[in-house]
Amino acid sequence: MKLVILEPLGVEEEKLLSMANKAISDKMEIIYHNTRVEDTKTLIERSKDADAVVLSNFKYSREVIEHCPNLKMICVAFTGVDHIDIDYCRERGITVCNCAGYSTVAVSDLVFGLLMSLYRNIIPCDKVTREGGTKAGLVGFELDGKKFGVVGTGAIGLRTANIAKAFGCEVYAYSRTEKPRTEIKYVGLDTLLSTCDIISLHVPQTKETIGLIDTKKLALMKKNAVLINTARGPIVNSEALALALKNRDIAGAGIDVFEMEPPVPITHPLFDAPNLVVTPHVAFATKESMEKRAVIVIDNLVSWLNKTPKNVI
Repeated sequence: MKLVILEPLGVEEEKLLSMANKAISDKMEIIYHNTRVEDTKTLIERSKDADAVVLSNFKYSREVIEHCPNLKMICVAFTGVDHIDIDYCRERGITVCNCAGYSTVAVSDLVFGLLMSLYRNIIPCDKVTREGGTKAGLVGFELDGKKFGVVGTGAIGLRTANIAKAFGCEVYAYSRTEKPRTEIKYVGLDTLLSTCDIISLHVPQTKETIGLIDTKKLALMKKNAVLINTARGPIVNSEALALALKNRDIAGAGIDVFEMEPPVPITHPLFDAPNLVVTPHVAFATKESMEKRAVIVIDNLVSWLNKTPKNVI
C-alpha cells in the first residue's frame, strides 16, 4: 500500500519521516511532498495511486478523490474537516480521520492574545511609544469581573472557559451539548450575546453555523462588548461585523479566520473597520501543536492499518 503525505506538516521533514518509517514502513510505501500545492491537477497527480493521504486544511474535493481509485483513508492533519468532501468519502467507503486535540492549547492561548491586545491597546501602544507618545487615550480594561461568553464548549471552548475563569471572569456558555460544569452558566445564544462583555466563538463550520453571527446577532451585543473568532471565518458575517465596528455598535473584534485562507485580499471589508486585531489563521500553529499533530497523524495511520481507526469523522 502507498501513503502520500501531500504537504509539509510543520515539523522537520527528517523527524516526520523518521516517525512514519518507524511506525508503518513495513506496511506502506511512504511518499512525502515538501511543498504545499493546492491546484486540482497537481493534487490528482500526487494522489492518484495512494491508498491513504495526509493533508491539513486545503480543499480536497470530489474531483480529486474521483481520480484516486485506490484511496481508502484520508488523514486530516487538522481539527475541522469542512474542506473535505465527506459525503462522497462516505459513498466510497473512504475512512476520514482528523487530529482533534492537537491545537486545543494553541487556539485557546491566542484567544487571550487577541483579547489582551484589544483590552490593553497593545498595538496602538506599541506605535505611539515608538513615536515618542504617551498613554493618552489608551487606558485599557481588566478582565477580572467581566462576563465571558463561550459559544461552543468542545475541548477548545472548555479550555478557554477555564482560562477566563482564572482571570476572574464570570463564564457563560452556549452549546448544542451542555457539559456538567457548575462554574459555567449555560444560556441561550441570544441571552449570552446580550449579557456578555466578551464573546469567543468555538463552533465548527456546518450548514447551521455559517452566518451564525449576523447583523441581528451583533445587534444583541453590548456596545462595550468584543468578539473573538478563532473558529471558522464563515461563522461571522464579515460585512455585518465591519459595519457594527464602524458604527461603534460593539467595541472591538479579534479575528484569526476569514472566508478564505490567507493571503486575505487587502480589500476585505473588515480591514477598514476600527478596533480590530487580525491574524492570518495562526491560532492552531505553534511549535508544540505541530509536534502533537504529527504524533496524532502517525497514530491515526497505525490504528487504521490495524483495523481500529481513531478520530473517525
